[in-house]
Amino acid sequence: MAQGKRLICATADLAEAGEGVRFQFQRHGVEQPAFVVRWKGQVRAYLNRCGHVPIELDWQPGEFFDYSRLYLICSTHGALYDPSNGACLGGRCEGRGLVAVPVEERDGGVYVEES
Repeated sequence: MAQGKRLICATADLAEAGEGVRFQFQRHGVEQPAFVVRWKGQVRAYLNRCGHVPIELDWQPGEFFDYSRLYLICSTHGALYDPSNGACLGGRCEGRGLVAVPVEERDGGVYVEES
């Protein structure tokens, strides 16, 4: 598939430390599950896959933050991740962070770079 940018959601769909938006995108020609959230005013996107085992993080569709709204959390293992960079902060991720997905916010939308 040719490289390009595809609209994921509207900017207004992402509240600060709120519900995220799940999406699928092409990475190296393979369809991958991912999500985007807003953290400290910036959009951040990651593969929807725990660093411990390849299971999806959200405990309800679009719910990626823990109850404090300070960390991304794996619903299965309780591993905590830094929303700003996906780094493992504790739990069963054992230092393996989330894989970042290239996104861009412009013209009222959030776009993913596909390859």
